[in-house]
Amino acid sequence: MRNFVSDRARDIPPSGIRKFFDLALTMSDVISLGVGEPDFRTPWNICEAGIYSVEQGATSYTPNRGLQTLRRALAIHLANRYQLRYSPDDEMIITTGVSEGLDIAIRAIVNPGDEVLIAEPSYVSYAPCVALAGGIPVPVECTEQDHFRLNPDKLQEKITPKSKALIVNFPNNPTGAIMRKEDLEPIADIVTDRDLMLISDEVYSELTYESPHVAAATVKDLRERTITLNGFSKAYAMTGWRIGYLCAPKEICDAALKIHQYVMLCAPAMGQIGALEALRSAEDEKTSMISEYRLRRNSFVAGLNRIGLSCHVPEGAFYAFPSVKGTGLSDVEFAERLLREQRVAVVPGSVFGAGGEYHLRCAYAVSRDELTEALGRMESFINGL
Repeated sequence: MRNFVSDRARDIPPSGIRKFFDLALTMSDVISLGVGEPDFRTPWNICEAGIYSVEQGATSYTPNRGLQTLRRALAIHLANRYQLRYSPDDEMIITTGVSEGLDIAIRAIVNPGDEVLIAEPSYVSYAPCVALAGGIPVPVECTEQDHFRLNPDKLQEKITPKSKALIVNFPNNPTGAIMRKEDLEPIADIVTDRDLMLISDEVYSELTYESPHVAAATVKDLRERTITLNGFSKAYAMTGWRIGYLCAPKEICDAALKIHQYVMLCAPAMGQIGALEALRSAEDEKTSMISEYRLRRNSFVAGLNRIGLSCHVPEGAFYAFPSVKGTGLSDVEFAERLLREQRVAVVPGSVFGAGGEYHLRCAYAVSRDELTEALGRMESFINGL
């Protein structure tokens, strides 16, 4: 049957995150810091809205772009919170999670042979989605010395006549880094001067701790060159509801909509109704979850540094990204042995690109008690090396 598998499907690697998560599932007494998913339940008022919608028969297709009520509420939310202004009628698509939004955004603009620059470390699906669209992923390393922010000089070095777009994700998965306005401005100049499109994955935009999130499309002239991706999974603990959204200038949005129509048709109706309720009435619950993440971050990062794993303070998302260089092990060796010997699951940083080598992604989206226990096990592992 191998002859029937396409070259592109055969050549893309399986998810490095899932490899460790699946292995952990076969073991007992494992503390998993591996999967980037909130440990909170979806706020009840959101669940209730979804349940009621099913009871009332809202189980059919919605418009391809998504429910108009949701798009209008989202347009107001984006304008008020981020000063992002998009027309809900022709510059917005409700997608089946941000993952689908990323896929249709890439396929809407990439031709075979186009190069797509990716700020790395980055979420594991970016490069494979580019490759599946026939594009060529080109990593741009973000280093610890730059606090894992995108360095404009390093971006310039990677641009060629074939460069078509740049993908960024801030707040970042896996590093927790953010980009402030002053960091984005030189990137905006490069994107404009070198005639690139920008795909900005901002799914962690609500999860910032010191500085408010700056939407890339609000910086300088980027609005007409930016595809903004976002969703409800992380901020509202709605990962399984699969509701994201894509915002872009009309011509780009129309191209993405055609792909969406053929491969997805529409996002789940119940999920869209839940998302609408999230915008209407879940602000207090969201704020409470973010406050808890901040407490976890502060104690966990301090603990990592105490046990000898140097870790910068992440300013967004819910990931710590400590270095294991001082242990004499690679990130893969460290993660594999830590799981087998101490039953703590983390993700090797190298699965997120070369810039993640000798680091670990540790999701602090678990209880403080579990984080304390995980730190104790990690300390025992290090002391035993």
